[in-house]
Amino acid sequence: MGIFSRFTDIVNSNINSLLDKAEDPEKMVRLIIQEMEDTLVEVRSASAKTLANKKDIVSQIAKYESDAADWQSKAELALSKDREDLARAALQERKKSAEAAETLTKELAIVDAQISKLQDEIGQLQDKLADAKSRQKTIIMRQKTASSRLEVKKTLDSTKVDNAMGRFEQYERKIDDLESQVESYDLGQKSLQDEFAELEAGDKVDDELAALKAKMQNAKKDTEKSE
Repeated sequence: MGIFSRFTDIVNSNINSLLDKAEDPEKMVRLIIQEMEDTLVEVRSASAKTLANKKDIVSQIAKYESDAADWQSKAELALSKDREDLARAALQERKKSAEAAETLTKELAIVDAQISKLQDEIGQLQDKLADAKSRQKTIIMRQKTASSRLEVKKTLDSTKVDNAMGRFEQYERKIDDLESQVESYDLGQKSLQDEFAELEAGDKVDDELAALKAKMQNAKKDTEKSE
């Protein structure tokens, strides 16, 4: 199983657990980043161990190749001394060493491929971790804003606002009633200003009446003269 495949399984498992518990999404963001950081440490540790293993394999290959060359020299020496039996035995040992070196060389190729893959995954994980950290504040801010808007929407869509407005209108009606009662007490009671206004209105009527009488008398006199 690849590093990212296993990492995805871990993160999804934890996220599903949080969702089941209705946890704060802010915690999920922190969890994802923490899981990525932990995985990065683990991958780096695995890469370090693989590099150490490669160094050991390279050392063993060098030893087997050196042994093979040494047995080759011994076989040649044995033949020069007419010791074919020793030469045959030396060549057999040389073959064993050469085969061991060849086997380790193949293993080294596999290890190199693993190291290359690990380094590539480390690079990808570092990039994703940097991106997640840069987006963490924005994600948290968006979550808080969305939660606040949701609460406002719930309040507006609930009966709370309607009930509050109903009580507000009820209080307005009570105040209207109180004001009507106050005005009813004032009916029939003249203020000082009202009395002066009536006096002034009475004077005007008297003046208009006197003027009308004078006009009619003058009209009557004019009629009598004309006769």
